[in-house]
Amino acid sequence: MTTLVSLESIAAEPATNRADALSEKAEKAKLRVESEQLQKARDAAKQTEERQKKVLERQESGDWESEQREKAQKQFNQRESRQAKYLREAKEAASRERKIPKPFK
Repeated sequence: MTTLVSLESIAAEPATNRADALSEKAEKAKLRVESEQLQKARDAAKQTEERQKKVLERQESGDWESEQREKAQKQFNQRESRQAKYLREAKEAASRERKIPKPFK
């Protein structure tokens, strides 16, 4: 029986070593992925912070406000010119002589 036990333990040893090696490999891969994800999160946070800083600088300098004012004025002017065009076309249409066909007798 001792020979069987020693043979079993010898046969089980490579399987245990393989399982340990796989476990170690999986742990390393997990740590690498976690590290990569953490770095991506740090980079994203840094980019967000930079964008927020730029927006705040624009708002504080008044550039943002003036840009918004100019944009609103441009839209207002475009709307006004469209309305003037429609009014002009309506007046032209109203001033045209209308020909009503005479009924046939």
